[in-house]
Amino acid sequence: MTRLSVYITRAIPEEGVAILSEAGLTVHTHRQPSGLEREELLKEAARHDGVVCQAPDRIDAEVLKAAAPRCKIFANCAVGIDNIDVATAAKLGICVTNTPDVLTETTADLAWALMLATARRGCEGDRVVRSGQWRGWGMLDYLGADIFGKTLGIIGAGRIGTAVARRAAGFDMRVLYFSRGEKKAMSDLGARRVPMDDLLHESDFISIHVPLTDETRNLIDERALGKMKREAILINTARGPIVDEPALVAALNSGKLAAAGLDVYAEEPSITPALLGLNNVVLLPHIGSATVATRVKMACLAAKNVVSVLQGKAPLTPVSPR
Repeated sequence: MTRLSVYITRAIPEEGVAILSEAGLTVHTHRQPSGLEREELLKEAARHDGVVCQAPDRIDAEVLKAAAPRCKIFANCAVGIDNIDVATAAKLGICVTNTPDVLTETTADLAWALMLATARRGCEGDRVVRSGQWRGWGMLDYLGADIFGKTLGIIGAGRIGTAVARRAAGFDMRVLYFSRGEKKAMSDLGARRVPMDDLLHESDFISIHVPLTDETRNLIDERALGKMKREAILINTARGPIVDEPALVAALNSGKLAAAGLDVYAEEPSITPALLGLNNVVLLPHIGSATVATRVKMACLAAKNVVSVLQGKAPLTPVSPR
């Protein structure tokens, strides 16, 4: 009897691979960090019973049609699923799963790391010290912004947004949030739901935690940026295309926005060139979930989803079309 096989599009922690192997599955892994070429992805998707993919992999209708009817599951090692055509997958009978919950706290930590580094100009100061340009303490040098006692606006009150809000208590912050409906978990933290324009106008710090959809693409555009305080700081650990990058560059250059902290970009791994020359931006390489423990949990959850589906059971964390 031929063993079922699984293809992993990019290397994952060995703990995830072990789960697949111990379930009797044949595992093939593409180990080049650059990812698969398009033709190779189409070929491999058709040759296996399950695929473990990651956020940079574009799993569109063409890939899904090539994968059907053999492939039964695409297990995404991410909470976001904007890289997968979930509707087409459903029509073809292919299961799609993601990795929610296991990266919530880690990503919330990273949002706060960006907030602190941006507000206190930490990365800029590091560059000055390393380059030998620092000439000693000065009363007016490298002045940043306080976080304690300020207003934090959270766009998107799901798991990660709520975790970010929970951390704000230690900074005695007033927390506002925007979402489609009231969120009890946010209300329990003392956060107040407000219209988007009110959040933009009143917040000192704005942190984005919505998924990328047609509705949220360029959600933070020139108009939205114009509603923010001149001293406001924008943080994005969600998805790059939620922010109109040229509009962000213009706002940062003109002083209409104080600073930004970004972990995600519109055309990864490419970065809008103008962002690279700005001192009032902290730029990270999409590391929101990048701790050893979290990446192991993500890999293991993706692997368990594959095993469950290929054994004829229900997936642990299925994704349905919106």
